[in-house]
Amino acid sequence: MSHTDAGARRLTQPDPAAIAAVEAAVPGITRARASDRLGMAHDASHYLLTPQAVLVPENAEQVAALLRTGLPLTFRSGGTSLSGQGVSEHLLVDTRRHFRDIEVLDDGARVRVQPGAVLRQVNARLAAYGRRLGPDPASEAACTIGGVVANNSSGMTCGTHANTYRTLESMVLVLPGGTVVDTGAPDADARLRALEPALAEGLQRLRDRVRGNPESVRRLKAQFALKNTMGYGLNSFLDHDSPAQILARLVVGSEGTLAFVARAVLRTVPAHRLAATGLVVFPTLRAAMAAVPEIVAAGPAAVELLDAESLRVARTDPGADGVLRALEVRDHAALLVEWQESAPEVLAARERDAAEVFARLNLAAPARLSGDAAGRAALWRIRKGLYAAVAGARPSGTTALLEDVAVPVPALADLCDDLAGLFARHRYERSVIFGHAKDGNLHFMLNERFGDDPERYAGFTEEMVDAVLGRGGTLKAEHGTGRVMAPFVRRQYGDELYEVMREVKRLCDPGGTLNPGVVLTDDPRAHLRDLKPVVTVEPEVDRCVECGYCEPVCPSRDLTTTPRQRIVLRREIAAARAAGDEALARRLEREYDYDAVDTCAVDGMCATACPVLINTGDLTKRLRAERHGRAARAGWTSAARHWGAVTRAMDLAMDAAAAAPAGLAERASRAARATGDP
Repeated sequence: MSHTDAGARRLTQPDPAAIAAVEAAVPGITRARASDRLGMAHDASHYLLTPQAVLVPENAEQVAALLRTGLPLTFRSGGTSLSGQGVSEHLLVDTRRHFRDIEVLDDGARVRVQPGAVLRQVNARLAAYGRRLGPDPASEAACTIGGVVANNSSGMTCGTHANTYRTLESMVLVLPGGTVVDTGAPDADARLRALEPALAEGLQRLRDRVRGNPESVRRLKAQFALKNTMGYGLNSFLDHDSPAQILARLVVGSEGTLAFVARAVLRTVPAHRLAATGLVVFPTLRAAMAAVPEIVAAGPAAVELLDAESLRVARTDPGADGVLRALEVRDHAALLVEWQESAPEVLAARERDAAEVFARLNLAAPARLSGDAAGRAALWRIRKGLYAAVAGARPSGTTALLEDVAVPVPALADLCDDLAGLFARHRYERSVIFGHAKDGNLHFMLNERFGDDPERYAGFTEEMVDAVLGRGGTLKAEHGTGRVMAPFVRRQYGDELYEVMREVKRLCDPGGTLNPGVVLTDDPRAHLRDLKPVVTVEPEVDRCVECGYCEPVCPSRDLTTTPRQRIVLRREIAAARAAGDEALARRLEREYDYDAVDTCAVDGMCATACPVLINTGDLTKRLRAERHGRAARAGWTSAARHWGAVTRAMDLAMDAAAAAPAGLAERASRAARATGDP
């Protein structure tokens, strides 16, 4: 779509009847200004939909009241999702603002959390007990428990054994009809049968249907032996028996399409005190892939792949070590490996085994492991910030698309070759491949300039789907199905299991009101609609990838706008002007003055969390200076036009000051400065 079409389409008028229904159900939670809606229209994905309004409930009872209205709702918390599951053209429910409680249980063995709690903050509370959560995604500084559960998050070290699905103990669910169920309560099944009899009976029926079909059982076991967030987690029907427990596990990874998770209890894992980390550099990507099985046999906690383009970006990081900075990258690839233990002697044995493995490999640079905290932190910062760093260096006006897939580890090298061929065939330059090699989980990034014709992206996607499924893989390993892979769920699972998924959705959400268009769709081109255009604005704005990493550290995040929202609203003002909508541009600018310029703390905290080092405080200072400059110029212009009156007023003011009691002028000046702009 063109910028003009996008700008004209994005800001429709809210439905007055829907807003009235919301306010009747829960008064005072609706935010429907242009800035509220457009500021929350953006997340980390490459989709852009503008909500009718943003709703900010304070508790589960208010969410239940919203659900009973029967209006379409999408829940959003951290906004770090990459597949389009956190944006909506309907009502967007902000669960970040008021759902942040964290309660450590059983000396850290378990933790009870609400959906707005940031993963890193939960781990900070658990650190005193030597524990942490199992999922460890790269976005842990910004993603929230709501997203961790909704996307069945995993990450660098947890594989499939410590992901959200495996570490979930129970959850409090609010179902679309407003029913509240605690799946950890002794009477959970009885309550579900009493309050939602069709749902309870239907889940038991589907359990028996899945278990009674040998092909379904075989297919599910193969799919969920991999990291897999494609479609619904039908492995729940194999792993659990009772309706309440099946429901809880189906909700994990359901992306807000089956129920609202008001609270979750998760089992924790040990946070090992000691680690040895290193970057193992190979002459080629295939050589790195060929070494993965032997390295994995030595028991590392993490084996992270960086291809040649990733290494070129990593070399520019201020924390890159001497070996990496000196590397003249050609076709190289590297594996970031880490062993974690709690006992020094055990870690030392691991390091000796690793050294023997490294000695047998064909390496492009000497490999060594280090337990130095600063060196390890630098390597992990490079890896965790890789997507945003690469995306931040993309050409202005392009959108960064990050996909993730998984295949059996033996097929990993061939899939890398497939992807490299697809990049070349579809003319995607500077694309990167990285990811969790230990789990056969690859991430790859494309820079795309979405215009009126998305057919290049469509053609690439079709061939990529065939390549991954042809190698026994899954089209989504970690990031959720969202909108980007919803049209391909049937192709991955086949007709029978797809119909089971459709029945799960009908049973849990009969009205289809929860996050419409996500996970399942009948539209074969849904992944090509509502693609995010990017307008060129200014250097700070253009580098932003809208990842949201800056938001948890922003002092004004709960007062007005976050750094991400300040940036996307600048883009929206530019988009409105490009669309010829001057009225919208002026409205956004008026609201921006207070929401973004006046209330920014300009403390630079956002830059400490930003992978591309954007300091929105610097942007705010410049905007303040420009605004004061405009005001001053307007004042002097007016004075010049009325100079006689101005000089007479100044004479009177000087006479009055001379006649005033001593100290009065000084006190007035101090009072004026105290109320002025800082």
